[in-house]
Amino acid sequence: MTSVRKLRKVLLATGIGHFVEWFDFGLYGTLAAIIGLHFFHAEDPAVALLSSFAVFGAGFIMRPLGGLWFGSLGDRIGRRRVLATVILLTSGATFVMGLLPGYSQIGITATVLLVITRLVQGFAAGGESSGATIFLAEYAPTERRGYFTCWIDNFGFMAFVAGSGLVFLLTATLGEANMNAWGWRIPFLIAGPLGLVGLYLRTHLEESPEFSEVARKGGTEAAPLRTAVTSAWGALLFCTGFVVIKAVGHWILQTFMPSYLATEMHYSRLDAYAITTLGLFAIAVMVPFMGHLSDKLGRKPLMLAGCAGFILFTYPALMLMARGDMLSAVAAMIVLGTFIAAFDGACNAAMAELFPTSVRYGGMSIAYNVAVAFFGGITPWFSAWLLTATGNPFSPAFYVMGAALITFLTILRARETAGKPLRR
Repeated sequence: MTSVRKLRKVLLATGIGHFVEWFDFGLYGTLAAIIGLHFFHAEDPAVALLSSFAVFGAGFIMRPLGGLWFGSLGDRIGRRRVLATVILLTSGATFVMGLLPGYSQIGITATVLLVITRLVQGFAAGGESSGATIFLAEYAPTERRGYFTCWIDNFGFMAFVAGSGLVFLLTATLGEANMNAWGWRIPFLIAGPLGLVGLYLRTHLEESPEFSEVARKGGTEAAPLRTAVTSAWGALLFCTGFVVIKAVGHWILQTFMPSYLATEMHYSRLDAYAITTLGLFAIAVMVPFMGHLSDKLGRKPLMLAGCAGFILFTYPALMLMARGDMLSAVAAMIVLGTFIAAFDGACNAAMAELFPTSVRYGGMSIAYNVAVAFFGGITPWFSAWLLTATGNPFSPAFYVMGAALITFLTILRARETAGKPLRR
């Protein structure tokens, strides 16, 4: 039995590392509109934004490859060392992004370098969320696994709050002109020292007790990915289905929303950052409570409620944002945030509980990153394309509703796993 003190240390170190990882990864989405103007030769801001979101999606193409690499490595050599490597790669790539010259200085080379840094970020991110979730799941008591694993999403949302909040403060302090000209680089440069902090914390953790026990008994797999595909294909399919709305919901709220509010709903960029920051903060506050509920009520009721909420209320929420006042926009963000918080409170534990320890990292990484790459990676770009193609300012809601329906149907067929020991 792991002591409470050790659990807190593991939670803090894993969570802070995850915070750093997603602070780095999410900055691009928050600043996508500005990045588009600097790195793409386009007269129309909408075209520049679409190009910027396309590069954002390119990072997701690498996530399955990163998941394959780091997932297999994590099941063979352990979770701790892999998580330390991941944070080093992401922070380094983000820091470099803050130093890149723009299109006006070196032409198309600037765009190519931007794409390369995004690909490195995506490759590293392929090993982060699954690994951090599994690490906490393998330390957590059975009866509180939902609560402990949901903190991964809490720290992730707080990272986006910090990133969005920092962009808001810089915009308010420097003014939009200076922010657009050079201030946008500051958050990326902060990634360097933050990454070193996360690296220190992760390298000072002990390996998870579940993996240590399996390794001690010689139960690790020489080819964990092959074993996962051949013997745990059902778990792979369920995990992929779970992640569809998780990916779409996260990236709509975290990445697409700042640009959507500014360009489509006609809020000032400062107000758009403020609305997003307040909404994400509310989600972060709700997630631990939802994780606790998932331990008491089960994973399926919380996940089904989150999906149903997205299906029924996404379109009305976007209509509420269109009223044009900040109070309505923040309220709409919190409504949507309640559904993703309910889903996230249960989903992390549910995914980890699907797989045996010997293939857990690799199996979850494959399923998670394939779904995130396919559904999450195209979310900002596809949502922006829907707006252009349909002329309907609320059309992104249909994509969210479709994703929620896929996950809802998947959950109906899944078994309840709350309160049961992890499979070995």
